[in-house]
This record gives sequence, C-alpha cells and structure tokens, in this order.
Amino acid sequence: MGRTYFVEEAIGQYLSDLSTKLKLYVTGLLIGQCSPQRDYVIRAVRTPPKEEQVEDNISLSKLASIDEEWITTHASQVSRMLPGGLLVLGVFIIATPELSKESQNALRKLIFSVEKSLTKRRLWKPAEEEVSDRATLQICSATKKVICRTYDVQDPKSSAKPADWKYQSALSASWLALDCTVNVNIHIPLLATSPNHDLEKNTKNGLNRWSKQIEDSVFLINGQVKDGDAELLEGQKKLRGNIQSSTQFSDVKVLTQLSQGSSHRSTATVQVCSGSINLKGAVKCRAYIHNNKPKVKEAIQALKRDIINTLSDRCEILFEDLIINEGLRKKNFEREYHILPQRLFVPVAGSSVMLSDYKFRDEAAGEIQERFVEMLDQCVQAEDIHIAEEFST
Repeated sequence: MGRTYFVEEAIGQYLSDLSTKLKLYVTGLLIGQCSPQRDYVIRAVRTPPKEEQVEDNISLSKLASIDEEWITTHASQVSRMLPGGLLVLGVFIIATPELSKESQNALRKLIFSVEKSLTKRRLWKPAEEEVSDRATLQICSATKKVICRTYDVQDPKSSAKPADWKYQSALSASWLALDCTVNVNIHIPLLATSPNHDLEKNTKNGLNRWSKQIEDSVFLINGQVKDGDAELLEGQKKLRGNIQSSTQFSDVKVLTQLSQGSSHRSTATVQVCSGSINLKGAVKCRAYIHNNKPKVKEAIQALKRDIINTLSDRCEILFEDLIINEGLRKKNFEREYHILPQRLFVPVAGSSVMLSDYKFRDEAAGEIQERFVEMLDQCVQAEDIHIAEEFST
C-alpha cells in the first residue's frame, strides 16, 4: 500500500493556474505534515524565478537545465518560515507532454538534493519510527494528469512507490496549535585554539549542546504532564462542523533539567578560552498538529523542533546579515551586542495555520511582504503581520 496525501483543495487551483502560464516547465515545493497514518499537504509554492534568468528556450528545452542549487536554496529558505510540525515534504513539476519522460528522473534527483540540504542544517535527529517517505508530483500541462510517487529519502537506492493524491476542502481549518515561550540563556565559550574566532561553528556547537537539553526537557500541556501515547485532545471537546478557520491553542511550559541524576557521572573539562558568546532572551515558539486523533508525543516532538529551529535559524540569519553588511571582523573582538531578529507570524487564507518569518529592527513591513511573495508566492497585508516577541540579544 502506498501513502495517501490529503491535499488542501486550493492547491489544485494554484497548480492549475501555474500550468496555464508556463512555457515548458515549472518546479516547486510541497509543504505539509507527515503522520504515521497519512500525510497532509497544505501549501504548494513555485520556485522563484532567478533575476538574471533570460528566456532562452534552447537551454530550457531540456530538464537537464534545472538549477538544482537554486531549488535547494529555496527549500532551505522556506523551511525557516515554517513553524513546528510543518516541513518541505515534496517537490512538484508541471511540464509539457514532451518532457514527461524526463520529469520523473528530474524529480527523483531533486527530492534527494532537497532533503540532503535540509538535513544538513538540522540540529535534531529524526526519530526511528519517523516517516521518511517524501512526495514527488508530476503534472502534465496539456492533459492535467497527476502522478504522485514517493521515495524513501533515508535510502539512496530507493525506488518510486505510487501514492494517492486526494483533495479535501478546509483541510487545515481547525488544526491544533501549541504555544510556548522559552527563556534562553546560553553561554558558549570560544576556544583559544579555534582559528580566527570561528563564531558560526562555535555557536552551532553550543546550540547543539543546548538542543540536547531541550530534547530531554519535560513539557507541560495546559499545566499537565501527559502520556506520549495518549490522544492530545483526550478530555477536550472537539470542534464540530466549523469550517471557519479556528485554532485550538494549548499553552505549553518547558521544564529543563538543572542537573543530571546521580547515576550520571559528570566530567569537567578545563579549556583555554579567548572569549565567549551569550545568547539571552525569550523566544516565542509554536507548533501545529493535524486534528485526526493526534498523539501527545507527535505534538511535543513538533514543538521541540520548533524551539531548536527558531534559535538556530535566527543565528544563521544574523551571521548571514553580518557577512553581507560588515564582514565578520576576525580580530580584536570587543564586547559586542547583536540583536537577533524578531519572530513574526502571518495567517494562511482558509487555514488555522500561520507561517513564520523573522525581522531585524530596521526592516520595514514592505521588505517582509516582498519576502513572502518571493519565497512563498503569498501576498501579505501589513496589518496581518503579527510580531510575536520583544527583541532578544
């Protein structure tokens, strides 16, 4: 039995619109959520055109000209804009009939490249029982025929398996949200032996250690510790017959362990340091989970990943900004304060799910709106941009 993808109805119209505009082919990403029983696709996003891309039908006539690096970079940027529980779970191509034979090979190559690129950035490891199938969707621009297949991205030799692609209205109109604020105070030593103050590498190592603390934390949902295999909605009234976008929020508290139990031996290491990095502040974290009898452990895992991702993504964005604007100065590091970008959320039409992004203090709403159009092909009104937190250093 292949996997079944339940797909937001509006995606059908979006893909149909794309197919009428294309010359030869268009590629893009599928965004959604995997669960043990079924998978959900709540957004499809076309690959943004390159600025320098000129209409050159000779080079575009073969799918060999697909810019793999451009597509994987887009996937990495999009994954930063997804709250906990959502991921890039597939790629699509809409192509003319004469390119249909090449399309499957191109899709196979892309799905593995995208997954490799996304895995490289993660500070968490997938669980053993986790779904590792990812979707490829091929649509013929002339006949509108849809072919959905999956590949196991953990197995490089994996062959295509057929999958069902089923449209459903109001698919994510009443998904559940888990919200928490995590107070961060991370001290990262900079080793004297580390060449040229390799800030980015040291920060990643420090965040790696911190992410293990988050993985081992206790999560209280609405003030209670719940069994991982219990249903998240157990004892709660379910929303019935409400097609309007409505979210059930659960308030979550994160309790990190102060020290390990007496059974763990602690070994102290003395290292010569030339400085340190301190990350301080309160970060707003959020995860969304499908409403088809979700388990507590699914929800907590989604929230844990959002906590880890939101901090590591911000540090990445800050370093990118420093390199672009001033270059990372290598010598004479004085005490410097950098403000990490703030988190914001933006609603998705017809859905209770909100997408996420980050803004620096001097960024105007217009820049955020442009980014949503470029990365997620979504127009955002300035009044729909919800700033979630204070600035953190």
